[in-house]
Amino acid sequence: MSSANFEFIPFTRPNFNQETIDAVAEVLRSGWVTSGPKLAEFESALSQYFGGRPVRCFANGTATMKIALQVAGIGEGDEVITTPISWVATSNVILSVGAKPVFVDIDPVTRNIDLNKVASAITSKTKAIMPVYLAGLPVDMDKLYSLAKQHQLRVIEDAAQAFGSQWQGKKIGSFGDLVSFSFQANKNLTTIEGGCLVLNNADEAKLAEKFRLQGLTRQGMDGMDVDVLGGKDNLTDVNAVIGLQQLKQLPTYQTRRTALARQYFDAIRNELTSTGLDLRLELPVENFTGSNWHMFQVVLPLEQLDCDRAQIMTELKELGIGTGVHYPAITGFTLYKNLGYQTSSTPVAERIGKSILTLPLFPGMKDPDIARIASALIGILQKHCKK
Repeated sequence: MSSANFEFIPFTRPNFNQETIDAVAEVLRSGWVTSGPKLAEFESALSQYFGGRPVRCFANGTATMKIALQVAGIGEGDEVITTPISWVATSNVILSVGAKPVFVDIDPVTRNIDLNKVASAITSKTKAIMPVYLAGLPVDMDKLYSLAKQHQLRVIEDAAQAFGSQWQGKKIGSFGDLVSFSFQANKNLTTIEGGCLVLNNADEAKLAEKFRLQGLTRQGMDGMDVDVLGGKDNLTDVNAVIGLQQLKQLPTYQTRRTALARQYFDAIRNELTSTGLDLRLELPVENFTGSNWHMFQVVLPLEQLDCDRAQIMTELKELGIGTGVHYPAITGFTLYKNLGYQTSSTPVAERIGKSILTLPLFPGMKDPDIARIASALIGILQKHCKK
């Protein structure tokens, strides 16, 4: 089997219908392309989606997290507990407000922060917990907020990958404290680049607005004032109108993602059975009610193989299959090592960060793609299995 015989399957691909393209064209023709009426409409639709909570949109999901920290009053000398398995933006924003990330190891099954280990990491300087919902799977929300209440901590949910995910029938973002989502190109709902922050009240929403546009407040026709240090993190109407169209399609996308995830479990297990080998490939949690199936990730049994992850990815690419790595442990990056962090302090994250592999999953995939990917993956693992 060679890639010449097949269309290349990327690990993800956004979907834009003709209605979306027409809506973008209408915004461009209107002449109002920066933050304006479509942004207000999108924020209103998102607020309705989250049960009436205030929502503000931003240029990207990194800005949403940074501004959430600022709204929560977190800064110099404070500590924020988070996970080492995430996109590095999660901890970078903590550093950017002058606070210190405190990394707690992950649960090997969910691959999210291990809430059982959080309490021992809390100090007098701890001001917040920032959990990440990897691949769209939430943590135990009851346990998370019980911990926060017990220790009087803010919670800033990095729900970048969890738009559409649920906890016990309630949408992530419809409850809790500050909840940050990303609308980057590979997310379940995309605005190309962008994000939103769900807030608790009108005062927090007003403060978030200031932080996203230079700390500015306007009064009357010509009055302006700046009383906080803000940035330039507003979302445009072009992005917002894409988000409005994506929101309409979200239920269809979600149904398709869930169906594809179910097929992955069946196809991979069938392939593993057919090899007769005891390949200890770790699959994700089989959660079809809470997860939005943003990604389908496996953890490779590298100790059983005579090659590394990069070789597996290369051979899959040669067969026309794209993959990704989400994520190496943040503590292994030079910036963090120079700050004194060590991957060995979170051994589960260290192992999974070296061996996790993201397989293709997006609504536009065809059913036969799943069988093809599963066959290719298990075939490559079988070839490299130590004798």
